[in-house]
Amino acid sequence: MEINTQDLLKSGVHFGHITRKWNPNMRSFIFMKRGGIHIIDLSKTILKLKEACNGINKIISLGKKVLFVGTKPQAKEKIFFYAKKIKMPCVTERWLGGLLTNFSTIRKSIKKMNSIERMKKNGTFNTLSKKERLLIDRLYNKLYKNLGTISDMNNIPSGIFIVDPNEEKIALTEAKKLRIPIFAMVDTNTNPNDINYPIPSNDDSSKSIDIILKFITEYIKKSTDKKK
Repeated sequence: MEINTQDLLKSGVHFGHITRKWNPNMRSFIFMKRGGIHIIDLSKTILKLKEACNGINKIISLGKKVLFVGTKPQAKEKIFFYAKKIKMPCVTERWLGGLLTNFSTIRKSIKKMNSIERMKKNGTFNTLSKKERLLIDRLYNKLYKNLGTISDMNNIPSGIFIVDPNEEKIALTEAKKLRIPIFAMVDTNTNPNDINYPIPSNDDSSKSIDIILKFITEYIKKSTDKKK
């Protein structure tokens, strides 16, 4: 897939926020104002998207993980679909505080979830009383909802990709604290200075989110296939 301005235009990647809601640090990524909203400079989007792809690909090619994060309705399904396509962990439900900064505790919960799965597979679960099965099921469902998508993340990720850093403030803060490289779709109301690899783009449209993630995952799959 070769990214081009026409495809980005069709997906509405260029639409920013209303002008009064802008972040002045986005100035260099804004092309013009139109009808009271900022229009993103798509030539900068393409440039920054390619930089982000190279950065993510370097991490993954070393056998390390990039955590994909997007919990708002427009992003959830897209994040889940594309992260799984390249076998990367993701967070699509609420961000659990301490997911990165207190990872050892989170890991214990993941191990608990995985041990319940083993119990169900080897038949131990069926030997328990009805009440015990009910309680364990309840615990498992709660754990799976929050941790199912990161069950194979054994270590802190080496990179994090965020759709809308304003929405995912806690994830952003934790990644910054641990100096984990941050890749993110940044709209005109976002501070790009907090991001190592900002991709200027509309982060409120599912079509826009889809095309950005599609390009990143196809780039990575292509690079991985070349090495086989």
